[in-house]
Amino acid sequence: MIIFKKLAASFSPTVNSGGGSIGSQPLKQILRKLQVNWREVKWIVSLFVLTVLLSLVVYRSTSLVQPLLPQFPRLSTLVPPLVAAKQEINNTDTIEAKDMRNMARILKEASLKDKNTVIVTMMNQAWAKPNSIFDMFLESFRIGNGTNRLLRHIVVLCLDDKAYSRCLEVFPRHCILLRTPGVDFSGEKRYMVPDYLKMMWRRTEFLGTLLKLGYNFLFTDMDAIWLRDPFPRLVADVDFQIACNLYFNGNFSDMRHNAANGGFKYVMSNNRTINFYDYWYDSRLRFPGKHEQDVLNYIKLDPYVKEIGLKMRMIDTVDVASFCQPDWDITKVCVMHGNCCIGQANKVKDLRHVLEDWTNFFVNGDRKRGFRQPRNCRRSNRWRPPRRPKRSG
Repeated sequence: MIIFKKLAASFSPTVNSGGGSIGSQPLKQILRKLQVNWREVKWIVSLFVLTVLLSLVVYRSTSLVQPLLPQFPRLSTLVPPLVAAKQEINNTDTIEAKDMRNMARILKEASLKDKNTVIVTMMNQAWAKPNSIFDMFLESFRIGNGTNRLLRHIVVLCLDDKAYSRCLEVFPRHCILLRTPGVDFSGEKRYMVPDYLKMMWRRTEFLGTLLKLGYNFLFTDMDAIWLRDPFPRLVADVDFQIACNLYFNGNFSDMRHNAANGGFKYVMSNNRTINFYDYWYDSRLRFPGKHEQDVLNYIKLDPYVKEIGLKMRMIDTVDVASFCQPDWDITKVCVMHGNCCIGQANKVKDLRHVLEDWTNFFVNGDRKRGFRQPRNCRRSNRWRPPRRPKRSG
């Protein structure tokens, strides 16, 4: 700006003290001034070009070095992992239109009126076959002690068309089709294979939706035999109650040393559980390739869980038992979960034995015999249950 002012002044006429013009400066004097001013302009332009070039070099060098810098995790355990699920193909929150219309009716009819609670289970085509898991599950409610009345409160999530068709045939007005676009859940899914993991996370996502709709739920895996009503064994003022995976050490609040089993849980609908389920589902991105049950055991002690005030409680293995344990008390057990087992055929055989042993005990009055060991399941994976530890307290 200063240079241009000087140039303008070089061509302006000279004015005397009286305000009159005395004529233009000689041409040689004007050219001499222009030459001096041009040197100044060249120096400034050169300095500007050099500055631009240096800036470009520095920027280019920074972009080349940046990938070598350590990449810190984006998520913190102190806050909910608000990871954009848009990074994945996330169109799993899809329910068939006719079931979307019917879901409100299904949930309303199934809910325990005084608790706004539904019993939720899930199956695919493999478990829906006649004389298989689905049939045994329903049979256990019919022959259990005080469980027949709970049949009307069951909602069955069906993961494929054939499972849905069989559910409507056997257990109408209790079935919701919950397909996931691009994923075939119809066949038997062995533990921890990719489609099995997707199926488990689909379940977690939908249960979080139930909480947002205002429903409490008791979720049970379908390979669980109901022999007594478990509701009286649950605590009314706890947000989240869940079965133990291997053993129970006697301390209901010890979330660190008691491993959780996602196949049986009772969850109340409130802001704490809604936030927790969002946190749990989003945490799958922090632990890729992990089972939702494993992720739960990773995050249950996170500071965020404490921050939202979630009340968690373990369920005694005396009440909700499983094949993972060494023994069971047939006079007390409410639910027997057929896990720690590889292969549906092995599972069906041993669960059938549970029903037979229960019938002999409860219906036929044979009080001398308990449950047989699940030998087919034990042989399937050479599983040896751990010794029951001494209970604390």
